[in-house]
Amino acid sequence: MATSKPKTSPKAVKFLFGGLAGMGATVFVQPLDLVKNRMQLQGQGSKAREYKTSFHALTGILKNEGLGGIYTGLSAGLLRQATYTTTRLGIYTVLFERMTKADGTPPNFLMKALIGMTAGATGAFVGTPAEVALIRMTADGRLPPDQKRGYSNVFNALARITREEGVTTLWRGCIPTMARAVVVNAAQLASYSQSKQALIDSGYFSDGIFLHFCASMISGLVTTAASMPVDIVKTRIQSMRMIDGKPEYKNGLDVLAKVIRQEGFFSLWKGFTPYYARLGPHTVLTFIFLEQMNKYYKVYFLDS
Repeated sequence: MATSKPKTSPKAVKFLFGGLAGMGATVFVQPLDLVKNRMQLQGQGSKAREYKTSFHALTGILKNEGLGGIYTGLSAGLLRQATYTTTRLGIYTVLFERMTKADGTPPNFLMKALIGMTAGATGAFVGTPAEVALIRMTADGRLPPDQKRGYSNVFNALARITREEGVTTLWRGCIPTMARAVVVNAAQLASYSQSKQALIDSGYFSDGIFLHFCASMISGLVTTAASMPVDIVKTRIQSMRMIDGKPEYKNGLDVLAKVIRQEGFFSLWKGFTPYYARLGPHTVLTFIFLEQMNKYYKVYFLDS
């Protein structure tokens, strides 16, 4: 007799939980996102480095912009999660369940990676406007007074970008953003599932928060190393200005060429520490929040 798949939450709930998990995690890691963006933007046009290390960047921001300064762009970070993470985790969960066999056997590693890439690219397209606002808002504090954009919140940023630069500017850097998301999601979602399975199979772990934490930290490290060069391209393109009527960079390859030529090959991993310090805990918190919400939903709504 064929076994039926276990009952799961409705698709709308999966999307909602994905977004809420990402937003909850962002509240904790927004200062690290700010530091990462500032580190990636320094050295543009072979200017002198403003910050020696991530810690130096954090203390400098606190000193110059105050405690509220480290949460600059939080509204954009939350909107980005509400759009990007809701879409990507929702699509990933739905496709993952669809590819799971009737006996409960999960998809293989390659299929997990493909599902992750599809979910990530779709989520990135939806989340690009919030991403553009986030990059600009977090970059503002490092600019001279006459160049500051001074967005008051994410909705003000989106409205002004549309009015001053045209609606298509909201999707500036969409291709590198989607490329980064493909790399991040293939690495993050697949390596998280794979790490979790491997840790359980080792016999030293049982399903619980400690397992989710360890799997997330492994996943975060793999993802950081793989995605940083694409991330720096995305950050530079989304924050760029027009110089004498021409954009600073022609395309993503132009960014890579200029960074390597002017700042050195390893500058492609500039901001590695805050990126991993952000991505690791963000991955951990997102998956922990997601697993807990799914667990309680199952207890109260599916099993009752």
